[in-house]
Amino acid sequence: MNKKPMFKAMIAAAIAIAVTSYAVAQVATTPEEEPPAPTLAQIGMVIYPAGGQSPEQQQADEAACTQWAEAQTGLKLQAGTVNTDSAAQAARQQASEATQGAAVRGAARGAAGGAVVGAIAGDAGTGAAIGAAAGAMAGRRGRKQAEAQAAQQGAAQAESQNQQAVETFKSAAAVCLEGRGYTVR
Repeated sequence: MNKKPMFKAMIAAAIAIAVTSYAVAQVATTPEEEPPAPTLAQIGMVIYPAGGQSPEQQQADEAACTQWAEAQTGLKLQAGTVNTDSAAQAARQQASEATQGAAVRGAARGAAGGAVVGAIAGDAGTGAAIGAAAGAMAGRRGRKQAEAQAAQQGAAQAESQNQQAVETFKSAAAVCLEGRGYTVR
């Protein structure tokens, strides 16, 4: 029995499945249309046409000043919210890496303390085991608390950085609009 044709058929079938899967995946992942960027009013700017500009002129000036502010700041207005979950997860991961071995260190400290107490009570081995278990639990608890705190701080920092970026953008747009005769608050 010749195994070469069977082997070739199996390889051809595998390639066909891979190509079909790739083609299906390409069709299934059509990009969604991006929502429109927020207007200057939507980011909290109040713009008054102090020079008597028409609504059409104001709209054109706002668009031009948005582009100018983007060019000056390197920031681009986008719809959506800050992904604080990603920031929290990254901070949690960093805290997890920084506190790696907390349970082991806690167990070692607990075992040492437990051995001393156990020796006084007459059974150092049992005291060390109890102390190690208690120390490991305390170490894990401390690690979990550090991770949770880091996640909260990471999310808050992401939100703060986004707010600072919005304020920077608003300042740049305001300079442009004031130069065109608008009062901006």
